[in-house]
Amino acid sequence: MKHARVMRNGVVHSATEQDGQVVLDDGERFWPDQVTWLPPLSPVDKPRTILALGLNYADHAKELAFKEPPKEPLVFLKGERALNGHRQTTRRPPDVKFMHYECELTVVIGRTARKVRRDDAYGFIAGYTVANDYAIRDYLENWYRPNLRVKNRDGATPLGPWLVDATDLPDPMALALQTSVNGKVTQSGNTKDMIFDIPFLIEYFSSFMTLSPGDLILTGTPDGVVDCQPGDVIVTEIEGIGALMNTISS
Repeated sequence: MKHARVMRNGVVHSATEQDGQVVLDDGERFWPDQVTWLPPLSPVDKPRTILALGLNYADHAKELAFKEPPKEPLVFLKGERALNGHRQTTRRPPDVKFMHYECELTVVIGRTARKVRRDDAYGFIAGYTVANDYAIRDYLENWYRPNLRVKNRDGATPLGPWLVDATDLPDPMALALQTSVNGKVTQSGNTKDMIFDIPFLIEYFSSFMTLSPGDLILTGTPDGVVDCQPGDVIVTEIEGIGALMNTISS
């Protein structure tokens, strides 16, 4: 099932998808442009920790002139205020020369995970959603320690539109993903090309830290990133989950 959180007339609702419409928890139905979308996360299990992967696709590492991909996950943390909803806007600062999208499969943890074996990892996942993890390359100081201004800006990580139950995606490691800018496809890839797959990441993180319900793991992006300008409409889409739309503002 596909789950969402939306606002209608100032009231926040849980919602599901049916026949292309948004069905609120009170049974009312609306088209996607008739509600305000929020990140599709439970208000009870809000993310305590947001873990984001860099250079987790070999083609993207090559695109950024790395001679060889990382041998250990390149990870950074994000705050909850970085998250944004479907059909919302993200601001491009006026002084930057290169701001790009990153279409990423996002794992939502479903139960407390500590020292999990990779063979058991899928049992700790509640579901999956789509993230667009914008980066501002101008501010990047070190790939292995990204400046906070690159990746932790308010509203610079749209998430959604749907949270899809883990049971409805039996193989998250074989999903097509793509990004379009103003209707033109500029990025395409497949989650099978991750360097560090989802079971590895859950085993790796839980070996030294506790993952809690609602925690997020953004799993990286393939190659094909391009500069985005104010007014551009960016759609990041992952097979079986949905298409996340965001507009760049000045």
